[in-house]
Amino acid sequence: MTSTQPHTAENEKRFRTRSTFACLLMCLLATTMAGARVWGQDDELQGEPPATLQPADIQAMMDDNAAPAPPPAAEPSGIDMLSLIASGGRFMIPIGLMSVLVLTLAVERMLSLRREKILPADLVGELREIAEPIDAFDPTDAYEACLQNPSPTASVIGSMLMRTGQPLGEIERTANETIQREADRCAAPIRWLNLAAAATPLMGLLGTVWGMIVAFHESTSLSADRSRSEQLSEGIYTALVTTLAGLAVAIPAAIFAQYLENRVVKLFHRIQELAFELAPGLARFAGHRRMDSTGALLPIDGAHANLEPISPPPPPPGKSSSGYRQEPRTGESPAAAGRAAKAN
Repeated sequence: MTSTQPHTAENEKRFRTRSTFACLLMCLLATTMAGARVWGQDDELQGEPPATLQPADIQAMMDDNAAPAPPPAAEPSGIDMLSLIASGGRFMIPIGLMSVLVLTLAVERMLSLRREKILPADLVGELREIAEPIDAFDPTDAYEACLQNPSPTASVIGSMLMRTGQPLGEIERTANETIQREADRCAAPIRWLNLAAAATPLMGLLGTVWGMIVAFHESTSLSADRSRSEQLSEGIYTALVTTLAGLAVAIPAAIFAQYLENRVVKLFHRIQELAFELAPGLARFAGHRRMDSTGALLPIDGAHANLEPISPPPPPPGKSSSGYRQEPRTGESPAAAGRAAKAN
């Protein structure tokens, strides 16, 4: 641009000088011919009438001397996204696959982690009705409600109910383990979003580094019509496309992953609150009743069916508390043996 401006000014200066000289020449000719007519030159000496200059002729002469107009400056064109993506080369293929993976997982987890699928309102309402009051909590009805509403909440409550008859601490520990297991299962696909958020920028950076290496390598063998700065700027411009694409995929992936992880924590925290709300209703069955795989309550072996502890009957005469008859010792009289048995 700096070499073009002086050249244009010089052309304009020449154009103005020539135009001024042409005008002066035309005026001089017109004045001379007018003077000849005024002073009465002889018409016989003129073989033909003098040619008069028309304004169109003057304009034509001026146009011939005019300098050619400079070409219009080229305006920068806008960025075409499709052409930009295509210029990224083969490194855009894994980034494109990552974008499809991020979109698919985000949509799938958004649908799977809805409240109605994790914590059904019908199941929660029915369990709270069964546990009102907590002393009359029926594990059998609760187990049937869990079977009718399959969900992570039903899995947690069902694992608690299968521990009926055990101490309350064991029941709560089972609930915590089941909650952790179900939460890990729901959060497993979200880890792929974290992977995409971490790996996609590195893919883009790899493509940029490779593109810059190619640009500098090609700058060592240039044709005469191209400068090194022009070639390098074009190569770096193309190489930065992969970094842009990697960041465009990684940023939404990180946002979706954080949102979905927080949603999992929130939903399973409510499941834990529900489980600890129902756990005291199973304390009265500890050591007396247990639940089988069909959901029926059965007495624990050695326990009374009516949940009331009973004392063992006194041993009959002649028998010890262990139920075996006492035999008289050697050299001991039967009367002494009877007194020993009564004492026992």
